Amino acid sequence: MKYIGAHTSASGGVFNAVENASKIGAKAFALFTKNQKRWDAKALDAKTIDKWFKALETHNMSAKQILPHDSYLINLGHPELEKLEKSRMAFIDELQRCEILGLDRLNFHPGSHLEKLNKKQKEDLDLIEKIEKKSLDVVVESINIALDKTSGVSAVIENTAGQGSNLGYKFEHLGYIINGVEDKSRVGVCIDTCHMFTAGYDIRTKETYEKTMEEFDKIVGFKYLKGMHINDSKPPLGSRVDRHHSLGLGEIGLDAFKFIMNDKRIDEVPMVLETIDETIWDKEIELLYSMIETKDN
Repeated sequence: MKYIGAHTSASGGVFNAVENASKIGAKAFALFTKNQKRWDAKALDAKTIDKWFKALETHNMSAKQILPHDSYLINLGHPELEKLEKSRMAFIDELQRCEILGLDRLNFHPGSHLEKLNKKQKEDLDLIEKIEKKSLDVVVESINIALDKTSGVSAVIENTAGQGSNLGYKFEHLGYIINGVEDKSRVGVCIDTCHMFTAGYDIRTKETYEKTMEEFDKIVGFKYLKGMHINDSKPPLGSRVDRHHSLGLGEIGLDAFKFIMNDKRIDEVPMVLETIDETIWDKEIELLYSMIETKDN
């Protein structure tokens, strides 16, 4: 079973994300459980929680179809202690909000090392690896602290395009983090197709798709796949730039999404559109479902 949807608005209350997903024919959705541009968050009140569960029941949605995303302000690999602690506290709060809403996973970007490197330093691969490893160790520690203080919700690491000082653009980064997490039953990965492509992983042909996915399985493992972001890409392969595009209009093209839709290893996880034109999300959802091949084909 493929669960396809989009990142819908929770403006006015988290329950509205469910309603907005239903309007576009989504069988999955992502949402922010709080304002993603603010550190502080109003607690979820009983009325909001009741409306949330009622909406889920009305539209026959369950936790496995929902991929909440944390605030973009959070950096679990921050080099400054005060800001790191602020991020850790915010991340714990986000996990707790998911727990209250009966959700079982929280999607997040792994973090950024924030080192300012000159041109020569950027060409020193050993130096970059050392800087990234140091920050990845902080991310691992952050996740372990957060999981220890919460229950029932998995930390789902999203791969990145590798823009700026972002971590997570290599499968090896994801595997390293998972290896360091103490409770592996509560850690997972979300693959963003645009990020994967611009980080240098080609999925445009059957051969390159299989090669990339075999590499993912070997280094990370499909057993950790907890969600996907389905996006085409404005920038070319390996550009390390994060710019999404509508399906079939970018550098990836439609074939890659056909491979994804017929890959049984990607069944039973929320697959979420973050493409640039939300007015055609319903059409993109229809398009993706139409790509699924049946035995009669």
